[in-house]
Amino acid sequence: MKKIIQVAPLEGKKVSVVFSDGVSGIFDVAPYIRSDFFNRLQDDNYFKQVRLFFTGIGWPEGQDIGPDTIEAEFRPN
Repeated sequence: MKKIIQVAPLEGKKVSVVFSDGVSGIFDVAPYIRSDFFNRLQDDNYFKQVRLFFTGIGWPEGQDIGPDTIEAEFRPN
């Protein structure tokens, strides 16, 4: 199973990700922020706290996105 091995926040509610197979790209988190669960990510300082979380990415208060979702919707470099 693929997993995210590197993540960095970018402007415009996007993150740069690198998968375990070396594929890298940009994932737009903005569409997810519309839901109550991800609403906290509207705060830029909080959004920048993104980190690796299990095989995907996550934030300190429990918001997370798995590698399958990211792979299905990200833009490769």
